[in-house]
Parts: sequence; C-alpha cells; structure tokens
Amino acid sequence: MASTVDGTADGTQDGVRRRDWIHIAALSTAGVGGASVLLPLVSQMAPTADTLAASTTDVDVSAIEPGQSIKATFRDQPLFVKRMTAEEIAEAVADDGADMRDPETLAERLGEGNADILVNLGVCTHLGCVPLGAGEGEDKGEYDGYFCPCHGSHYDVAGRIRKGPAPTNLAVPEFEFATESVIRVG
Repeated sequence: MASTVDGTADGTQDGVRRRDWIHIAALSTAGVGGASVLLPLVSQMAPTADTLAASTTDVDVSAIEPGQSIKATFRDQPLFVKRMTAEEIAEAVADDGADMRDPETLAERLGEGNADILVNLGVCTHLGCVPLGAGEGEDKGEYDGYFCPCHGSHYDVAGRIRKGPAPTNLAVPEFEFATESVIRVG
C-alpha cells in the first residue's frame, strides 16, 4: 500500500492536527479574555461595604419598660420598638377578630417566641409619612396606637390599620433576638 505525504494510507492523521491546536488556543484565549472583562462587570453590581453594614440594625431592648416605645433607624427609615403592657396585649388580642382592612393577629405581628416586643417600621402605608404615637405625649389616635397626621390614618396598639386612607398595617421588618436583650432587625 502506498503511503501519502502525511504518513498515513488514507490521508488522515491520528491525534490533534496543527489547525485544531490553533483553534483550541484561540478559543481558550477568548474565554479567558471574556472572563476577565465579565468579572469586574459582575462584581461592581455587588453591594458596597457601607450598604452591607446598614442592612441590619441592632436595638437594645433591655431598658424599655412595659408601655414604653423607642425610636431607632433601620435602612434610613424610622423604626418603632415597643414593649407592650399586659393590658395592651389583651386589647390587641381582643381585637384580633375585629373587622379590619388588613387582618393580622397580634401573634403574627410579634413573631414566633416573642411575647411583648412589637417592632414596626414607622412609615405610614398611605403616602410614607411618619406616624405619631411612639414618643412620649404624642397623639396616639382613636385606637391608642399610632396616628398619621398627614392624612388621618389611625392604627391600633399593634400597628394595624383601623381607620383612614392607609391600605395596610405598619410593616413589621424581619427581626430576631440576637441575645435576650438585643434584637437584630434585617
């Protein structure tokens, strides 16, 4: 059998040809170049360190007496933290079955394993005003909870909308007890 120039009888060569090697090298170089361009693009979309630091807020609740509220800040929004009295808890539980625009029980608003610490974002759900009622001597509205002076929304002691234009209850952010006396919001 006569042999051809490339050394095989049928004109093919075993293994990787020179042209295949050039294609593999070019595609590999393009892949590395593409990854080096794509990596900074994707990493610049990650949140910055100051944003990550603001993603949670720790609030010490050990000094809050029953019936007292404090104001804090969470993600540049007011945060109301209240230790409810036994009377306020009884009033809120009695109202759990009341006809409400946004029905929610007190237990759902307090969260699992929490008996008396109410955490609400202090932003009215109508147009974003800050309701009164968390500070000493502020108007608490008709339901002894929170009152939005901008458009007249009244919230009960558990932050549930009872009267006025607000469509939903005051928002309860995610929170957990980091220790017995500190809650971590966010």
